[in-house]
Amino acid sequence: MSASDQTSPSGDCTQSNGAQQLLCLVADPFGNHFHQDAVFSALGYSVGTMVLITLAFSIMRPHNSVVYAPKLKYADDRHAPPRIGKGMFAWFWPVATTNEAELVERVGLDATVFLRFTRMCRNIFVLVTIVAIAILLPANVISSRKNPHVFSHGFFTLSTAQYVTGAALWVHVVCAWAINITIAFFLWRNYAAVTRLRRQYFESAEYLTALHSRTLMLTDIPSASRTDEGILRLTDEVEQTSGLPRAAIARNVKELPELIEEHDKAVRELENVLAKYLKNPDNLPANRPTITPSKKYRKNNGGQKVDAIDYLTDRISELEMEIKHVRESIDKRNPMPFGFASYERIEDAHTVAYAAKKKHPKGTTIKMAPRPNDIIWKNLPLSKKDRNWKRFINNFWIAILTLIWIAPNALIAIFLSNLNNLANIWGGFKTEFLHHSTLWAIVQGIASPALTSLVYLILPIIFRRLSIHAGDTTKTSRERHVATKLYAFFVFNNLVIFSTFSVLFTFVSFVVNNKNKGVWDAIKQGEFLTHLLIGLCDVSPFWLTWLLQRNLGAAADLAQVLNLTWGWFNRTFMSPTPRQTIEWTAPPAMDYAVYYNYFLFYATVALCFVTIQPLVIPVTAFYFAVDYWLKKYLLLYVLITKTESGGQYWRILFNRLLFATILADFIIALVLKTAGTWVMVGVMAPLPILLVGFKFYCASTFDDQNEFYTRATLKDPEHLTDAGHKTRKNDRVGTKFGHPALYSKLMTPMVHAKAQHVIGEVYRGRLNPENSMSAPTGYSDIAMDSMSRDVPGKTARFAPEQQKQKDMFEVVPESHLDFGYFKDRTDFSEEHGGDGELYGRPQDLVSERSSTPRSFMGRDGGSPSSSRASSPGPEGGFGRQSPQEIRQMHAAYQGQSSGGRGNFYSNSNESERNLLSGAQPVGTAENEQQYGLDRWRTAGSGYTGVPQGEETGYESYRGRGA
Repeated sequence: MSASDQTSPSGDCTQSNGAQQLLCLVADPFGNHFHQDAVFSALGYSVGTMVLITLAFSIMRPHNSVVYAPKLKYADDRHAPPRIGKGMFAWFWPVATTNEAELVERVGLDATVFLRFTRMCRNIFVLVTIVAIAILLPANVISSRKNPHVFSHGFFTLSTAQYVTGAALWVHVVCAWAINITIAFFLWRNYAAVTRLRRQYFESAEYLTALHSRTLMLTDIPSASRTDEGILRLTDEVEQTSGLPRAAIARNVKELPELIEEHDKAVRELENVLAKYLKNPDNLPANRPTITPSKKYRKNNGGQKVDAIDYLTDRISELEMEIKHVRESIDKRNPMPFGFASYERIEDAHTVAYAAKKKHPKGTTIKMAPRPNDIIWKNLPLSKKDRNWKRFINNFWIAILTLIWIAPNALIAIFLSNLNNLANIWGGFKTEFLHHSTLWAIVQGIASPALTSLVYLILPIIFRRLSIHAGDTTKTSRERHVATKLYAFFVFNNLVIFSTFSVLFTFVSFVVNNKNKGVWDAIKQGEFLTHLLIGLCDVSPFWLTWLLQRNLGAAADLAQVLNLTWGWFNRTFMSPTPRQTIEWTAPPAMDYAVYYNYFLFYATVALCFVTIQPLVIPVTAFYFAVDYWLKKYLLLYVLITKTESGGQYWRILFNRLLFATILADFIIALVLKTAGTWVMVGVMAPLPILLVGFKFYCASTFDDQNEFYTRATLKDPEHLTDAGHKTRKNDRVGTKFGHPALYSKLMTPMVHAKAQHVIGEVYRGRLNPENSMSAPTGYSDIAMDSMSRDVPGKTARFAPEQQKQKDMFEVVPESHLDFGYFKDRTDFSEEHGGDGELYGRPQDLVSERSSTPRSFMGRDGGSPSSSRASSPGPEGGFGRQSPQEIRQMHAAYQGQSSGGRGNFYSNSNESERNLLSGAQPVGTAENEQQYGLDRWRTAGSGYTGVPQGEETGYESYRGRGA
């Protein structure tokens, strides 16, 4: 029996009426046998093209290292991948011989977990392939041949479960148990392996010396506790430890982030205008570029176009002055409902965080702090009510998008996946279709899955933009939510609705047409389960061709086809700015949310169709085997992890693979109920229950080990070693966990060096930085005039005109249009190098414990205990420095102090580092080459000119013996 054998809800499908034909197609879009040629064409096309693309990559790779091995060029020695020879296939051996321990060291834990998950899926489907091909497929074919109702003896028809009956269905029951046991075993084994990797990560040098590893983040702090002392009281209320943390309540940065964002946008716009206008500097266009100001700034010109260069220059200048004013107006008397507490020992911080899982003192949420670059700062001040409302709105829009997508999804299912249906509706196409059926079968096998995949490329972009406004406090949690919501959308719309739409339509139409007999009787007569099984069997060739084409996508990722094409197009036909050219040479970021969603979706489709069409399993196994190899190369040599989470994606992968297995069990139960007995279904019933119990077992066994370094602390003060004291002195938690808008360097417009000689003619704005060189009140005793880089001993305002142009613009020569010259700069590394770890300068790493210069937190070289009660200082930390200490601090960063450069990292506080960036170093012959101008010399946190002499007083509150 097939769906076409039943009475159509719309009448006779042979009628020529277009509406009747459409209703028939909606009822049975896959009800023909036009699939065998499509499957073979998809197999030949995808595998053949994948091989050709891989060969093309192997040929081009040695000659284009910027695209195919940027990490080999830019990473530091520790994180650099293995060297590759110039041979065509020289990349095989380094990829094959790099083990997991080396992967953790070179690409980070997130990338290692990604590859482990891919390898786990490969191993699962290789074993399931043995079950599917050796047991399920023969059972389906043999049983189908014995069925007298089979009218077509095509292989793809016989291989499905559509005609399987009788004792052969016990094979499905046994295979279901075998598949469930296989998946549970690999999940348990890899859960233990990921836990082992997490424990090794906790013991790594990067983690032990990172500030975030012993820092707590507190959110939803009540008004009465929004002080440094209030944070200490809240942490003590959760769990008292032997060491007292150093606290920093956040300050209200007002509209500063929006101003900086607008400033950067204006700078980029000016760079675009200059790049086009100065494309040929010796032959400038007759007319200067013009622009229409935004509505906010049209009051003076009535909406008419104005000179673009002058307008953007003035706008940048206004924004800089406004940013400076706001930075100077921020103080500690306007605290926010979040803050940070940093401990001397990692054990103390993790113990408090573990205890805080079930405690919320005064409604406060306390958990381990993420890396500073992982924080979404604009969402931290949100209250629980606002955050819940944003999540509700986000889920509401996702639900609306899911419902809206049903209609186009149904049309794709009806026409795109089966061109025969389009021929029945479109008379002109039908003639062509009948005369060249083989050609159109090939087009269907290639174009249908390809166009479907192309449509789905836009969905991750939409979901990420929706999730940005959902109130997530970290980028990692946002990406996890993007992955989970994408997966739910894909499973519901692209698998369930796509595969069952025709069955649901037929069933509902039948019930409506026979409601006079009684709804329940109509439901029973409709034989919904039978139609559902037939519909799944009919749609299985589409998923087979779709999975085949995933191998083509994997090869396209390896060859970086989009990056190469886009870069070539822009360089050939556009006028890229120097900044854009530099960014194109930077290593691209790995989009874990999208790839995890794809992998989970592929696995779900394969598991759901394992009994419906066993051939999907070897195709999926082949895909994971190929993609593991190719993604390993990409993560080693090309892609970076923009925000390292330390392997925190694993739990969502585990849970969703369990869900996919349970969903597959229900599909198998559907097959058993349709053609088998309730006894068979009863034997299947324990599987979902056992999988749920397995989930809770793994969660109770592994989750706490994955999340916390320790769950208990030693309260012996002697356990605090001298090394711990030295680490403590250089925390500066207020700076490293301070809002970047307080101290980040403002962007300076970049121009190509070939146009330097005409800048004075083109640029009519100010060419001296005197308005931006006023000293912040907190450092009035230091000479604050920016020094000339090319004229030693002269300030920038008295430098020659050419030097002034270089101060107002960042002139980049052709030879420096490469990311390698800018990888240490925050404005580039934050977007293209994570937090800088790939290049050897993590953002929140503290100084090493030996040969550490005197602490800038405590005064007069005091002991750590004396520095604990220090008040917040101008740098946003906790010690108030004298002018002499400030000079020593900057000398330490510039390598000028008597104690040597020490182990301070260059990105600890950009504003401190840039304070005297233009000065001629003392005792050195030449300056280090620098690019750009730090226009606003603000203090590290921007809390300048504010009385800050109060002690926290918490030492006396708690007592030293606590």
